[in-house]
Amino acid sequence: MPAPPIRFIAHVDMDAFYASVELLRYPELKGRAVAIGGGRRHEPITTTDPVTGGTVRNFSTLRRYVGRGVITTATYEARAFGLHSAMGMMKAAQLAPDTILLPVDFDAYRRYSRLFKDAVRAIAPRIQDNGIDEIYVDLTNVHPEPARSILQEPKSDPWERAHAVARAIKDAVSAATGLSCSIGIAPNKLLAKMASELDKPDGLTLLRPEDIERRIWPLPARKINGIGPKSSAKLETLGVRTIAELAAADPAWLVEHFGRAHGAFMHDAAHGRDDGDVLTKMEPKSISRELTFERDLSPRRDRDELTQIFTALCTGVSDDLKRKGYLGKTIGLKLRFDNFKTVTRDRTLDWPTDDPQVIRQAAGECLKRVPLDRRIRLLGVRAGALFAASAVSAGPPPDAADSTPWLFDQSLPR
Repeated sequence: MPAPPIRFIAHVDMDAFYASVELLRYPELKGRAVAIGGGRRHEPITTTDPVTGGTVRNFSTLRRYVGRGVITTATYEARAFGLHSAMGMMKAAQLAPDTILLPVDFDAYRRYSRLFKDAVRAIAPRIQDNGIDEIYVDLTNVHPEPARSILQEPKSDPWERAHAVARAIKDAVSAATGLSCSIGIAPNKLLAKMASELDKPDGLTLLRPEDIERRIWPLPARKINGIGPKSSAKLETLGVRTIAELAAADPAWLVEHFGRAHGAFMHDAAHGRDDGDVLTKMEPKSISRELTFERDLSPRRDRDELTQIFTALCTGVSDDLKRKGYLGKTIGLKLRFDNFKTVTRDRTLDWPTDDPQVIRQAAGECLKRVPLDRRIRLLGVRAGALFAASAVSAGPPPDAADSTPWLFDQSLPR
């Protein structure tokens, strides 16, 4: 039986995406350690130089930061000091106090995300949207015609053709956004994602099957997408640290320790096997909004502030549902308290909805089932069990939802 034709899958990953977008806005910060995170109070202050009349921007630094925010991302210069996403900014301030701090601007990031994806789609239309800053691209049947400007003659080697198309994609992304991306090309999605990390930033990496032993096996097992912190820690306790050691492990032994599905996945992944297709249309499982507070909020003393935040989250979920064309039948609530304990509650509706009043009422009913005896660190609202709005007939009449004003801690004694 002839071997199946090789696929050419690319993983396109924007380099330090949020930070790179900010550097377009503030080019004077290029080459400096910059962290993105926190609220608008960290906006640069613009003044005029009294001598030259030029614009002068004064930036906040981590040295002045007080609060419990976390870093969303950081430039590569900041990462050299040990800063990384999800790190608390107070801890980051201890490591690199002079790092510039900029607030997040999701509107700008979404705009640049659309630009880079449109640039890729114009060359290779089969893409899987995997987040705001990364996509998978199927290059298997892409003719090198889009890359004609960088080709002197057609390439006969299929890997060279894939490389030429990827080079054209990088150039198109740069022209459309002014930003760089890293691309990994491999026979499947699992290897393509790993390849895109090997030569960051601004990398273009081909990972052929014969390259796995040399380039992939020396890496820590946690570098496999799908092996999380818990599995990685357990592997280490069992003496398995690298992907090479994982590849050498007995499949039956992996199943014994990690279960049938996950054990089999680990064995296949370590050998670079992945049959997953590039999914050009992915249905979301849920749509959610959540907010981590700068300070812990009391359900009693901060009642009005929590009520406003709660309403805004419900309205935001409603807006997202309408924009994406979905209705949600299960409304969920997420709370994280000051002791870091996280609780969730769900309420399934009789009819799917995108109405903010219905969402708020259902989330409020969920909240009544949670003891509010501690200060709150995070609040989130989620709509799950999604249906395409176009496929759902008209629901119950508008007055089916209770429109009575709802206060955050109304279930508590006054």
